[in-house]
Amino acid sequence: MPIPEDVTGDEIDKDVRQELQGLPKTLADDVAKNLVMVARLIDEDPEAAYGYSKVALRLASRVGAVREAAGFAAYANQKYGEALAEFRTARRMTGNVDLWPLMADCERGLGRPEKALDMAGAPEVHKLDKAGQVEMRLVAAGARRDMGQLDAAIVTLQSPELASNSVQPWTARLRYAYADALLAAGREAEAREWFAKAVEADRDGSTDASDRLAELDGVEFVDALDESEGESKRESESDAESESEDASTDDDRG
Repeated sequence: MPIPEDVTGDEIDKDVRQELQGLPKTLADDVAKNLVMVARLIDEDPEAAYGYSKVALRLASRVGAVREAAGFAAYANQKYGEALAEFRTARRMTGNVDLWPLMADCERGLGRPEKALDMAGAPEVHKLDKAGQVEMRLVAAGARRDMGQLDAAIVTLQSPELASNSVQPWTARLRYAYADALLAAGREAEAREWFAKAVEADRDGSTDASDRLAELDGVEFVDALDESEGESKRESESDAESESEDASTDDDRG
């Protein structure tokens, strides 16, 4: 797959670069460039990112960072079985426990929420940092919802992190998940309150909390383009009516 000229491979994290040092330099550079492309495209074009991850995997399948990148690319394309296999391999190679919540979410994607819940109670969770533990809580709550256990999902999300007034990188998503679970359980007033709190914390637009809040408030958004087209149509109809009236007047005069 083509690599843009501005990609040098030096953009990758220094830890990943260190992992690649065991490869011949030319090969390491090629792998690094493909990993950069995976990171660059995984949000905007996950299918292309997946393609680059496959190239990196073909070049250096014994590098943990490559297996991890392949897992992320597969996950972004909802290839949960493949992602889980890559994450497991990467974890064996690197010992990286940070992948645990993603592995559990892959189990959900494969229709095995019970397995995800088992993983939420595993010793590995205690080794996660705060962000990882919050992510694991989100996955566990999602698994409860998959099983139709709405009340249990709500309780799962109730935590010191949810109650905290400080805004962390995970705050908006945690509040959003709580609001969404409340709404699913028919607790609309509480859901509205938590969607509003999610909006306050969502500084980078990572959720659609503002749209959900507006929906609950009965606000309807009109597409500006549609509105413009509608106005043009009304003007055209008005002009046509005027021309018709003028023609009718001329006929009467005749």
